[in-house]
Amino acid sequence: MDLWRNESWKSFLFPGGLLFFAALFLLAAKLVSLSASSIDFFFYGSLIAGALLAWRFYSSRVLFSLITLLLAHRAVVFFSAGHSFLSGPGQIAWQAVSFLLPLNFVIFSLSQERGLALPVSAPRLALLFVESVFVAVICRPGKALAPDFLRLPWLDTHWLDWTKVPQIALLGFLVAFGLLLTRYISLRKPTDAGLLWSLLAAYLSLRNGVVTGAGESYLATASLILASCLVENSYLLAYHDELTGLPSRRGFQEAVNSLEAPYAIAVVDIDHFKSFNDTYGHDTGDQVLRMVAARLARVKGGGRAFRVGGEEFCILFVGKSIKEVVPHLEFLRLDVESAAFRRRNRQERRAVTRGEDRRTTSRKSRNARAAASADAYQDLSVTVSIGVAEPTTRSGEVEQVIRRADMALYRAKRAGRNRVETASSSRPRTSRMKRSIA
Repeated sequence: MDLWRNESWKSFLFPGGLLFFAALFLLAAKLVSLSASSIDFFFYGSLIAGALLAWRFYSSRVLFSLITLLLAHRAVVFFSAGHSFLSGPGQIAWQAVSFLLPLNFVIFSLSQERGLALPVSAPRLALLFVESVFVAVICRPGKALAPDFLRLPWLDTHWLDWTKVPQIALLGFLVAFGLLLTRYISLRKPTDAGLLWSLLAAYLSLRNGVVTGAGESYLATASLILASCLVENSYLLAYHDELTGLPSRRGFQEAVNSLEAPYAIAVVDIDHFKSFNDTYGHDTGDQVLRMVAARLARVKGGGRAFRVGGEEFCILFVGKSIKEVVPHLEFLRLDVESAAFRRRNRQERRAVTRGEDRRTTSRKSRNARAAASADAYQDLSVTVSIGVAEPTTRSGEVEQVIRRADMALYRAKRAGRNRVETASSSRPRTSRMKRSIA
């Protein structure tokens, strides 16, 4: 999967990455100097804003991550009691928080979004309560050292002179970073990117001691990143199609509003999709849409694909003419035609299960079962028809270009489907269709 296409890199870096690096630059270079009250306002303001957005968008993952940051901050502040976090109960609380914070981020990132109802939230609240009791117990008066697993080194300490974070906590952060990055590459959800950048900021907060000015500023940045990822996620839902991940009709309208010639617009339609959907079911139809969208997203020539409805897509080529984009569209058509996916034939599977006699062990019975099992799967493929147009002196408006591309698409359908037709074609071109499965 190409991470750096379809605006995935923008969703990954903005706004979470931008906020993280801005805070890193300003605090590391000491370009800003905030009073304690200003830092507190920044921290609690970010927490409240994030909590309100999480409540409004029913995001339990972000809400409980924010609660984790708040509890981590309050634990270190309370047990430090205004003293150094590198000794006594403050140090124990800091070591415990360093271990529990990435663990909670991993747990919340893997949990499903099921709203904020009490039955759904109760297990997470119970987890935070148990962790709070654990921190309180190990930081009780008279305790000078944290449990061995929190503080004993596993590696040579000279290798980790650059950080004071306990080694087991450092391992937890590395695992959490890797998991969140993997989830983002796989799912491309802004929430996963926000959790990753927020966890990086939280690590820098722990590295600076949490209770220091820089430590609390990084923790405030972590909260702000979580709040901003909810805004990015709402934008994604508004301007992108959830099923295919492509920009939606609203995104297409935004893109064409500022178009200036030269450009070309291609309209793509899946051949016989309705009959395919009726024959194999909506789940298989959704699988077809995702497969076709994945190929459209990789179109060459600077094209950008949109899903504008049902089985219809548009590809926008800015600064290109029809002559320049047709070869890329032909390659795209062949790419979709050659793609295949395997569907499990449920009817055949039931026949195999019910029809076989488990007491029969003859060679003939075993051969029959093998043949039936082979038929339990079905290889399917689809084709697309494409119409493409560009502005002319007689039809220079975007709506006119789209209408002419639609007319070219209809000609491609009438001429046998699985072909590319241009709005400038004077007569139908020879059909390239090999076989249609629908």
